[in-house]
This record gives sequence, structure tokens and C-alpha cells, in this order.
Amino acid sequence: MNCSLWMVRIFMEIASYGICAGDTMGSTNGLVSPPGKRPLLSFGVISDVQYADIPDGHSFLGVPRYYRHSIHVLQRAVQKWNSHQNLNFVINFGDIVDGKCPPGQSLDAVKKVNNEFQKINGPVYHLIGNHCLYNLPRDKLLPLLRIPGLNGLAYYDFSPTPEYRIVVLDGYDISAIGWPQGHSKTLQALEFLEKKNPNSDKNSPAGLLGLERRFVMFNGAVGREQLEWLDGTLQDATKLKQKVIVCCHLPLDVVASSQEALLWNYDEVMNVIHQYNCVKACLSGHDHKGGYSVDSHGVHHRSFEAALECPPNTYAYGHIDVYDDRLLLFGTDRIQSTEMCFNP
Repeated sequence: MNCSLWMVRIFMEIASYGICAGDTMGSTNGLVSPPGKRPLLSFGVISDVQYADIPDGHSFLGVPRYYRHSIHVLQRAVQKWNSHQNLNFVINFGDIVDGKCPPGQSLDAVKKVNNEFQKINGPVYHLIGNHCLYNLPRDKLLPLLRIPGLNGLAYYDFSPTPEYRIVVLDGYDISAIGWPQGHSKTLQALEFLEKKNPNSDKNSPAGLLGLERRFVMFNGAVGREQLEWLDGTLQDATKLKQKVIVCCHLPLDVVASSQEALLWNYDEVMNVIHQYNCVKACLSGHDHKGGYSVDSHGVHHRSFEAALECPPNTYAYGHIDVYDDRLLLFGTDRIQSTEMCFNP
């Protein structure tokens, strides 16, 4: 291994622990704000609440799931966020109600969880996930969650400060769930799955190898129109000299996620993102164990640990302090605190 490759490897290993050059290495759960600096903004994060009024169960992999306790995780998070003096907003990364919620209870369950979010002292921005769409179609879900977007689409952006822009992607733009049965996006997704996944159960990755394991029905894709919108949005952010944080329910990097949880066309999305230097981080949910990586272009990827998988008296939520040269994720319990540094 030559010297330059050795230095790159050392840098990436340091970055994988969230340590900035020049900082002293400490516990990832013991983050300290930069001395003498105030964050440009702060926002709360939570993902995969997946509440349902049913007994506890397990995932397909045998991981315990605490359907009734998950709303207590959210309630605890709301109390914590409301006690934070300088929190600007909260982002929910999707899947507020579980797919196992009895069909007759779906609307009431979504309203119950949404009522907890509405107790937050500030704006709440929602992303949609597959479990949301198992319970309610887009035409009912998006108005309930006040998700902006035209024609049932759930991608949008906003600038909480002049220095930063938040870009929210709709990872189920092309999807076999959520759209009406005969909708063109449903048909496109079903045709895609038929080509990519030979299993009769399209939610099964059995027999699929490597990155092909993402071609399952519980994932989705960003459509062509949304890709063009993303490109234009990043162009605009570049002109305004804004840094960008991209949010998507589905992860966009295989190192920060299991292969089964990735966006179908994560590579196309990242090809657009990598054309610009403005994107500093991609944040996501969906992969319940959580993960963190820094990709080859220096973009940080962080998928959040699920609120659903917190045993009683444990929690999974956090808040992010945003600076000109880093994001500091302060996690609670199951969410690992993470320092994400980049060039200002």
C-alpha cells in the first residue's frame, strides 16, 4: 500500500468514528460542542416509531419489537425537545404506524401518533415510509401529516437559515405501495420488481445476491422527475452558497445500511448528489439497527436506530446541532451520538 492510499485509509477510519481533524478522541456518546461557538440551528430527530395497539412481537430476523411502548418513546422525545431552549424544528424520518396495525385501526393510530407530534413547540417535518403506506394511501396520509407536495408526491425542501437547506426525498415515489392499484407509478414498480426479483413473494430477498437484495417490495425508488428536481435544487443551493442536508426514509449508502434496506436507485441519487459540493450529509431511517459512514466524496451518511425496538424504559431519539463545519448528533439511549465533520 503506497503512502497516499495509507493516509486515505487512516482518514476514513477516523471519519467513521465521527472525529474531526484536530479534535481529541472521546466517547461517541460524550460529544462536546465546539468551545465558543453557537450552532446555526438545532433540530430533533426520530425514526420508525411504528406504533400499534397490539402485543409485542419480532421482526423477520427475530429482533424484538415493542409496538405499544414506541409511542412512549415519542412522548419522552417530545418532552425532551420542548425543554430544549433553541430547537428550531423536528424531523420524523417515517414509519409512524406499523404494518401489523389492524386495518380498522389504521386511521385512529396515525391520528394518535400525529397528535403527539403536534405537541411539539415548533414545526414538524414528516417523511413517509413503507409502514405509513401500508396503513393509509397517500391521498389520506399526506394531508394528515401536512406534507407539502403536488399530486401526492412527498418531496420538498426548506431553508431554516440562510446557510443551510434541508432537502426531503420521497423514497416511495416509484412504489408498489401507497399509490392506487392501477396508477402508473404502481405499474412501473411492479414491472421493475418482476424483472429484478424472481420470488413469488416480492418482499423476500431470498436468492438475491449482494446489492441486488434491495429489490424488494418494501423499498422504492426516486422517479425521473424527482431526480431532475433534486438536481435543480442542488444547483440553486450551490448558487446561494448553502450547505445541504438530504433526508430520505430509505438509506443511500450501503456502508450505513444493510443491503436489504437501500433505495432501489440509491446509486442514481448519489450520482446527482456527488456532482455538487454542497451536500454534507444524508440522513435516513428504515434500517432499524442504525449506521454511519463517510462515502468516497466525503458525504456523511447516518441512518437512525428505530424507536420501535426500544425495550420498556429505553429510548431512541436525539437532536442535531448544526455548525458551519460539522453536525453533532446528540443521541439518547439506543441512538449513538455522532460527530460529522466536513470542510466549511
